[in-house]
Amino acid sequence: MRRRTVAALAAATGALLLTATAATADTEHNPWPYQAGSGRTAVLAAVGDIACEPDGDEPGVDAKYLCDSTRDSAQTLTANQIEAMQPDLVALLGDEQYQVGRYNDFMGSFDRTYGAFKYLQRPAPGNHEFYDYKDGEKGVDGSGYYSYYNGRSLDTAGSPLADAQGQPVPRAHGQAGTSGQGWYSYDLGSWHIISLNAECAVQAGGCSPDGAWAKEQTAWLRDDLSTDHAACTLAYWHQPAFSASASPSDEGRMSQSAWWPLLYKAGVDVVLNGHEHLYARFAPQNPSGQADPHKGIAQFVIGTGGEGLDTLAPADQAPNRVTGNDTSYGVSRFTLKPAGYSWDYQAANGTGYTDTGSAHCHGPAN
Repeated sequence: MRRRTVAALAAATGALLLTATAATADTEHNPWPYQAGSGRTAVLAAVGDIACEPDGDEPGVDAKYLCDSTRDSAQTLTANQIEAMQPDLVALLGDEQYQVGRYNDFMGSFDRTYGAFKYLQRPAPGNHEFYDYKDGEKGVDGSGYYSYYNGRSLDTAGSPLADAQGQPVPRAHGQAGTSGQGWYSYDLGSWHIISLNAECAVQAGGCSPDGAWAKEQTAWLRDDLSTDHAACTLAYWHQPAFSASASPSDEGRMSQSAWWPLLYKAGVDVVLNGHEHLYARFAPQNPSGQADPHKGIAQFVIGTGGEGLDTLAPADQAPNRVTGNDTSYGVSRFTLKPAGYSWDYQAANGTGYTDTGSAHCHGPAN
């Protein structure tokens, strides 16, 4: 009998299944996901903008955002792609769960597919995890996101704590970094990887680079980069600094003015983003958006996890965009080597679109 994929089983049962099921199917020839060690080639899967609104319980939510056969299928297809890649880790680029990222929405939609490999995920939040719906629903503190990834706080009797709005109270630290901050870094193989939280619009000081919340994160980033001795470095967050759909955001502008100069000076090689529901790759560029083949940062937009699709802007409105596609759902596979990397984006929904290539790293700045 044909073995069903882990993601398909998760979708069928609604349970959080461990990918050890896949790993133990043939343990002699398949070490995934128990690979470890530095100085080796590693695989990072990356995608954002994933899970549809499961039940429409938010006041005034438009029916077009609810789960339907198209969105359910797309979400399952990209989850199955990740399982087939057998990655070491999965970088999630924000908007993991629509519309307001409540905990019960994560459990009712995202977890039914992507929950199968939850423990491999290294998420960044998006605006739908910090969403002010203005109709009695307030998710701007990211409580559902942090509770899903960092765990729920319990009272002395062992019961889950809830805030005044009935939303879970997350644990202070965990898989998504420190609750309320959401930025962190980690190493994978020879690479240093940084996950940032671009959701400045709902924070103290807004999206001004001089705002209190943005300044705190930028100071952390500066410190993290100062101790980065890796030959290769990758960073990711939700809204791109350089739009592929001619729809720049305040969060993207903040990242361009506050983060890109630091990343560029430190010799960072790759930036990954979501937010725009399409795929696009930009040639290496500097913080001003000018082509720089020697020291520039390559930007990938991979907002193709399952939640609808946007439209690519004409080429003249997206300088340095090398390629893009707005008809495909799919996941990017990054093979991270000691001195370089390769990328492989394959459409999951049969359009035939692909984007593959490789590049060398800049080498350590420190």
